[in-house]
Amino acid sequence: MDVTFLGGPRGQRGLGVVAPFDFALDRELWRWVPDDVSLHLTRTPYVPVEVSLDLARRVSEHETLGDAVRTLIAVAPEAVAYACTSGSFVAGIAGERALCEAMTRAGATPAVTTSGALLEALAELGAHRVALVTPYTESVTHALREYVGQAGVTVTGCAFMGLTRHIWKVPYRDVAAMARQAVSATAAEVLFISCTNLPTYDVIPQLEAELCIPVISANQVTMWAALRRLGTRAVGPYQALLDEGARNWPPALPEEQQEGWT
Repeated sequence: MDVTFLGGPRGQRGLGVVAPFDFALDRELWRWVPDDVSLHLTRTPYVPVEVSLDLARRVSEHETLGDAVRTLIAVAPEAVAYACTSGSFVAGIAGERALCEAMTRAGATPAVTTSGALLEALAELGAHRVALVTPYTESVTHALREYVGQAGVTVTGCAFMGLTRHIWKVPYRDVAAMARQAVSATAAEVLFISCTNLPTYDVIPQLEAELCIPVISANQVTMWAALRRLGTRAVGPYQALLDEGARNWPPALPEEQQEGWT
């Protein structure tokens, strides 16, 4: 059969992603990506350390990150994202900027990190008061509070799970329960769900409808900010950061998404 009339495969734009060695949510990242963009993922080398401040520092060492970026440059991505929240906030705002500079020196132009994307998203939403949900230990969660505080953002409430491993296995119902705890009786303007290894795609519009504030997550802001560098938009129906129409409260959810929400 002659298929030359098809003209070859559809052109694709490339977005590079550097993730920690234990990242398990590749499919979730893809859900925010439009059809004409391909993700090129690589991981940092394995280190035998549980999720902690020590691990965050190790997976964000400039040499480690530079090596990972260089493995992506061969496929010519138009931007590179470092998809790790704790690794990009552990050294504060100055540390996050230094990470972007290290990625740029290794060939990533432009470069973005999850924690840098978080601050961009808060600015986009005009938010200065945020509630936090994390799967981390208390010490890692405290480092996140300090990071957003350096940006002039007030943390109105916080809930953390105290996990050191298998974060990708946390079910949506647990994420939702922690979200309710974090925003309970607070004046938060936005809820941020931290950690790129925590599943959030489907829970975001549900929580926004219930809590009546924008809900943003680590993977969501990473893809949103990285795709903006490409001049395109992330895909996320009924998510306030990505869909301005969803910023009217309460947003109207399709019936199939309303069923079974508890």
